[in-house]
Amino acid sequence: MTGTRRSLPRCGFAIAGLWLLLSSETGLAGSVDVSDAWTRATMPGQAVAGVYLHVKSTLKARLVGAKSSSAKTAEIHSMSHEGGVMKMRKLDFLDLPAGETVALEPGGDHVMLFDIRQPLKAGEHIKLMLVVEQGGKRINVPVDAEVRALTDQH
Repeated sequence: MTGTRRSLPRCGFAIAGLWLLLSSETGLAGSVDVSDAWTRATMPGQAVAGVYLHVKSTLKARLVGAKSSSAKTAEIHSMSHEGGVMKMRKLDFLDLPAGETVALEPGGDHVMLFDIRQPLKAGEHIKLMLVVEQGGKRINVPVDAEVRALTDQH
């Protein structure tokens, strides 16, 4: 019985340590919330699509990348009007101020999918992984995006 009593506190400390480690890792990822993720359906042969969403981080962070199994490449992009011409450019990162919702919307910042593996059909969902840099660490934030009709102007 004495041996059992001595091993219980060690076991308790190990469990407590493991819980703290797990909660700190998931706490970091849990501080980024993504909502209203969507994309439009694509036409056969269309190789690109934009993904739109709202992202909010409880801590100061940056969106530094994206990945999707639906496309060969995913990048963070920005659209702007310059001299009456709409221009799109790749962003290295997008700031996520603490506590603020950042909207990635048509005509503005968005995630761009390149070399789509198959047409996106309305009613389906695609998976993405956002890469967020927060507190010097990179975390992956899973996203499920709804595929909406081509005519959806949301």
